[in-house]
Amino acid sequence: MSHPHLNLAAPAPLPEKGLRVTALGGLGEVGRNMTVFEFGRKLLVVDCGVLFPEEHHPGIDVILPDFTSIRHRLDDVVAIVLTHGHEDHIGAVPYLLRERPDIPLVASTLTLAFIKAKLVEHRITPVTTEVREGQREQLGPFNCEFLAVNHSIPDSLAVAIRTPAGMVLHTGDFKMDQFPLDGRLTDLPGFGRLGQEGVDLLLIDSTNAEVPGFTISERDLIPAIETVFRTAPRRIIVSSFASHVHRIQQVLDAAAAHGRKVAFVGRSMVRNMGIARDLGYLKVPDGLIVDPKQLAELPDEHIVLVCTGSQGEPMAALSRMANRDHHQVRIGPGDTVLLASSLIPGNENAIYRVINGLTRWGATVVHKGNARVHVSGHASAGELVYCYNIIKPRNVMPVHGEWRHLRANADLAIATGVPEDRVVVAEDGLVVDLVAGRAQITGKVTAGYVYVDGETVGGATEALLRDRRTLAEEGVITVIAIVDTESGRLTEPPDFLARGFIHDATSFDAVIPAIEKALAAAAEDGVGDPRQLERLIGRAVGRWAHRALRSNPLVIPVVIDA
Repeated sequence: MSHPHLNLAAPAPLPEKGLRVTALGGLGEVGRNMTVFEFGRKLLVVDCGVLFPEEHHPGIDVILPDFTSIRHRLDDVVAIVLTHGHEDHIGAVPYLLRERPDIPLVASTLTLAFIKAKLVEHRITPVTTEVREGQREQLGPFNCEFLAVNHSIPDSLAVAIRTPAGMVLHTGDFKMDQFPLDGRLTDLPGFGRLGQEGVDLLLIDSTNAEVPGFTISERDLIPAIETVFRTAPRRIIVSSFASHVHRIQQVLDAAAAHGRKVAFVGRSMVRNMGIARDLGYLKVPDGLIVDPKQLAELPDEHIVLVCTGSQGEPMAALSRMANRDHHQVRIGPGDTVLLASSLIPGNENAIYRVINGLTRWGATVVHKGNARVHVSGHASAGELVYCYNIIKPRNVMPVHGEWRHLRANADLAIATGVPEDRVVVAEDGLVVDLVAGRAQITGKVTAGYVYVDGETVGGATEALLRDRRTLAEEGVITVIAIVDTESGRLTEPPDFLARGFIHDATSFDAVIPAIEKALAAAAEDGVGDPRQLERLIGRAVGRWAHRALRSNPLVIPVVIDA
């Protein structure tokens, strides 16, 4: 099994008949999935997702893959193939298209609909090619064949990439549910056919490689969801990823059966479910969905709220409810909260804190720790072994998972007879070359975290996050103003000292007029007490920071009487 070498240099030029595979995200983490394939001086990108921040990333919205290694070659990118519509596979597309808006996007109907809706907010109209299982597309030197795979979102695809260097099969996220809600099975005959043709390199989902046996079917959740709807005395609040169409279908079916109305809460949830409904992926009985504003007119026992965070992450809205600062939902005794999403690895502590917070306000919290209300969208060890046996790949590169998942998947491949020296356990940024039928790590490129912080992409650094963690808030601005308290005028421009967000020498020029206006109004009202002036300046700077920096820093105003 080849292991990463920490002191690798940049890779040598790619041999003429070689295929280069570089993961810029998704290895050693669950999220940020992005893999770049290179052949004949052309690049093909498969997936371009985000990673959701953990507790030690205060103030960060999402984390992107690092595009540095391909930035100077964006004109060589022939397409971005998207395997499915989850945020950890499509969320970073707008940021890559900002750098070259006409890179073609190749994906299935639902995936393209989700990404187009996202791009509207970024004012980008993409160039798209809609594909479905069984279709083949020539994308530059890459001949791509798409195969149906079953996952926790409809319309997921695996992609077989044929080049003169050999064939790569990238499974995307998949499982082998034998009773899928939408009747769309993973195309195992297709996998077998590709195996007979000869798969030179298999990139395969590792998320559940440590879990023995087979992932249970989505249908196995129905009894637990049914129990919640039968026994909940008051409102039911369901938390789910905004793209989890199958799970939300089950919730809608249960609500209809028990005479409850459903309201979607959260911008991405409302948007995605509207798209899924319009395209026929979500079956919604007439009159079932109501606007959240109408809920006040309904008795609690007839209400279901389906919520998510602003980015589509499930915990954001719930943590606001637990902290009593959600603008629409106030949790109380008798409410039942159903966590219908997976716990993202690494976030368990934060999630249990939210569960405790909700319980404190009297809610009953139903989660995968105490009921069968979630089933993974990923293949367990039994399914992975099954795939190795029917595909018989010549080389294997486990993808999509933390170190322990990748290593467990590598061990499964070896157990099925893949030679140990043909199993490549890589990490983000390691370059794997497939040359003459053999895959090996040959170098390393930059693949660090790129933080999105409000409107700023890449400005936030580890040092900045360290400051924020220390402050455990949203930064501090100290304003020192020398004021003629009689006239209400600044005798010189104020000094600003700031910690914990991105700024430079001119960042605060824009707030000075607001300070001058507040002081002039105070002088007019005969207010000259420095303490009161400090309060006025604090408010003016706070309002400006909220509007201009999308931040709510602690403002410390200091007024010196001239």
